[in-house]
Amino acid sequence: VSGTSSRRPDNTHIGATRLNDGSWHLDIRKQTRAVLENIRVILGTAGAGLQHLLAVTVFLVKFDDYQGMNEVYDEYFDGETGPTRTTVAVARLPHPNLLIEIQCTAAKPN
Repeated sequence: VSGTSSRRPDNTHIGATRLNDGSWHLDIRKQTRAVLENIRVILGTAGAGLQHLLAVTVFLVKFDDYQGMNEVYDEYFDGETGPTRTTVAVARLPHPNLLIEIQCTAAKPN
């Protein structure tokens, strides 16, 4: 699954809320959950699920968000049996409201 974000079908982003002053509040926990749910949907179209993931690469704009991302990630995967994971910090992602993007590899079940 190529880079997946918290983007909705209408091109808005879960975890990005515009404040009254025009600035944005960005929530790493909401974005992480949305990314993993988007991946779940993508895998489902191929007859697979999150349990079929082999490897995950997480791209974070701010490495300070690691703890919040990891808290949500741990709700989905067990550290002992979940997919291997690499987490890297990046300068930016394709949209300024994105804090996280995930790419992953899965094995399709028989």
